[in-house]
Amino acid sequence: MISGNEPLTLYELNALVRGAINERLSSCYWVVGELSEVRETAAGHCYIELVQRDEATREMTAKARGTIWSRIYSLLRPYFLEQTGQPFGVGLKVLLQVTVDFHELYGYALDVRDIEPAYTIGDIARQRQLIINRLQQEGVINLNKELEFPALPQRVAVISSATAAGYDDFCHQLQNNPYGFHFYTRLFSSPMQGARTEQGIIEALNRIAENMDFWDIVVIIRGGGATSDLSCFDTYDLANNCAQFPLPIITGIGHHRDDTLLDIVAHTRAKTPTAAAELLIHSMAAQAARLDNMANGLVALSRELLSDSHRRLQAMVQRLPVATALLLQQHKHRLDILQQQAAAASPQRILALGYTLTTCNGRIVRSASDVEPGCVLTTRTIDGEITSVINEIKR
Repeated sequence: MISGNEPLTLYELNALVRGAINERLSSCYWVVGELSEVRETAAGHCYIELVQRDEATREMTAKARGTIWSRIYSLLRPYFLEQTGQPFGVGLKVLLQVTVDFHELYGYALDVRDIEPAYTIGDIARQRQLIINRLQQEGVINLNKELEFPALPQRVAVISSATAAGYDDFCHQLQNNPYGFHFYTRLFSSPMQGARTEQGIIEALNRIAENMDFWDIVVIIRGGGATSDLSCFDTYDLANNCAQFPLPIITGIGHHRDDTLLDIVAHTRAKTPTAAAELLIHSMAAQAARLDNMANGLVALSRELLSDSHRRLQAMVQRLPVATALLLQQHKHRLDILQQQAAAASPQRILALGYTLTTCNGRIVRSASDVEPGCVLTTRTIDGEITSVINEIKR
């Protein structure tokens, strides 16, 4: 062994470190960390960087390089994807079985021997539940569900990739609906897989919100693709934006596993883009059926009113002769009474009773003050007239 007073070359020092590590850390260890870098080589090897962060501040507290040699990585990669539904990539928390290695030239590194997918599954579920709890605490998780679904969802803002097969299926289903309903759709393009998905959908929602009155509903569709690509729909920012969007959102991401966070906060979840289109068509058909029922009810009510009016008219026609005769009899009776009253008040009858009618210069004399001595009076009786001159008036 080299004396402490003798100088060491760097290689010799590193060799001492390597020997100490090999002697003291010769076993395999299970270690937890977050993947901050994953780089695959043409030879099939995978180089990773594993970090540990403070739970509260997210500050990095530890870091180590690691290697998964091709013979192991070719087995671990498909196994991890199959078990977790996630590709082995940056941002995941993993539980790795490693040996500690130190190379005189390359320094400290971890040699990855195995992986435990159940740990990553549990961490993904934990992170997902934390987001759900946060949305619930903020009171936004059900906001979009509480919006009223439009009665006639004809103006549809679609968020999807222009090249997605699901988008073509959605449009074809709407355009060829059996009822002949017309839908106006517009594509707000966004990536639907990969790191840009979250920001792309949020930007599309912002563009729709700029002319919100133009649209009845928003449909986010993907269709097909690997289940491993769905992690981009499980982020807080995307879920928060969709939950608080002022128009109802339908999702048709095209998967059959548990709902993503986007599905959870959306107004309605459809399994596929085609199912999303069917939902809109059925909504229109329901309103059309409702209008048909109302129209049929209106026709039936009109017929009933007309029939009732006809019956009433027929009854009136049948009663009309009797009512007319009764009315004529009543008027004849009143006319007879009036005739009797007129006859009783006629001047001829009054004169026949012994009364006379006296006039002076053509004016009826009603009072002694109407005449004076010398006036010529004409007195009419039942059978003639008498002319006289006033000599004296006694009042």
